[in-house]
Amino acid sequence: MVCNRCIKVVREELQNLGYKVDEISLGEATIHSDSKIDFELINKVLIENGFELIDSRHSRIIEKIKVTIIETIKDMSEGKITNVQFSDLLQENLHLSYQYLSGLFSSSEGITIEKYIILQKIEKVKELIVYDELSISEIAYRLGYSSVQHLSNQFKKITGLTPSHFKKIKDIKRNPLDKII
Repeated sequence: MVCNRCIKVVREELQNLGYKVDEISLGEATIHSDSKIDFELINKVLIENGFELIDSRHSRIIEKIKVTIIETIKDMSEGKITNVQFSDLLQENLHLSYQYLSGLFSSSEGITIEKYIILQKIEKVKELIVYDELSISEIAYRLGYSSVQHLSNQFKKITGLTPSHFKKIKDIKRNPLDKII
C-alpha cells in the first residue's frame, strides 16, 4: 500500500471480511480476531484489488524500503524535511546495514534503491508540475536536487522531456506510485 487511497481500500476490504482493524499504515495492517485468520481469503481479496499479501521477511523489508522512500519524498515535497541522506534514513528505520538493504532490494526488484528513489522523485516532480503551485526551482530545492539543471537533466533522462516542456503539455499521464519499476 503506497497511498492513503490504498489504505482505505484495504481497511474496507478487511472490515468487509469481518475483521476488526486495529491499525493500518502504508504497507502494514494489524487486525484483531478471536478466531483463526483466513490468510488465503485475505490474499484473494487483496489480489482482486491490485495488492498482495506480503508474508516473507524479505518481502516485508522491501515493502518498508519502498514506503520509507515514498513517505520521505512526500515530506520533502511538502517542505517538512530537507537534506535527506536516504542510505542513513533506511539504515535507521529498518535497523539493517545499507549494503544488505541495497543488495536485497536490487536482487528482488531488478533495480537499485538509488534508481527507485530517482523514479519516485520524478513522479513527484510530475505531480508538482501538474499542480502548478511551485516553480521548477522550488521543486528542485524541495526534492534535494543540487540545481535546477540537475533536476532537468534527470527528468529528461527518465521522461524524454524537459520539465518546462512537460509543464506545457501536462496531458502525459503520471504513473501510479505502486506501479513504478
